[in-house]
Amino acid sequence: MSNGDKKAVQDDRREYFRVDDSVRLSITPVPDDQLDSLFERLEQNIAGGFTVMSSLAAISGEMPISMRRIENSDPDVAAYLKALDRKIEVLGRAFIAQESALVEEPARPVNLSAGGMGMLVNECYEPGQVLEIKMLLFPSFTGVLMYGEVVECSPNESAGEDGYHYSLRLAFTHLREQDRDLLIRHVLRCQSQELRQHAHDERGED
Repeated sequence: MSNGDKKAVQDDRREYFRVDDSVRLSITPVPDDQLDSLFERLEQNIAGGFTVMSSLAAISGEMPISMRRIENSDPDVAAYLKALDRKIEVLGRAFIAQESALVEEPARPVNLSAGGMGMLVNECYEPGQVLEIKMLLFPSFTGVLMYGEVVECSPNESAGEDGYHYSLRLAFTHLREQDRDLLIRHVLRCQSQELRQHAHDERGED
């Protein structure tokens, strides 16, 4: 198996890693006659300012190898470039704060993977319906825009406790590859944090 094939298999496996998370999100049903134009805008990276942080994150993901080389040859230049990167990140967060109403929305629990997600909602959606999902990840403050198809929407048995009436499962159908990679990294990071917390709790019990 070639290195490229191995990476594809690893990414496919990571796509199905799932983690419980807390995010801010909006859900918008997409009319059939708008699907093609919205998908085209997404693929051409002209989906709007909400995705600015995910685009910056994709660029940053290409930099580590070059940055290590610069650190080895000229630490001062490397420190300067890192400071510039932090400045750009601050500007990106400020842009999203002005651009997106999601910043004011309360976080809600989701079960997230790079291939789909489960969440609680107050509106019932028909299986097969396409939804536009805008999701704000933390702590990176990264906005991800994707489209997904409803797999299942069923009554939420604990609606009296959490206030949501339905449980929704969604499979992502249109997602920029750079955003899929970002979700994979986010899920793996959350899993690592859970494992560290679990190990810490076990040591505390001992």
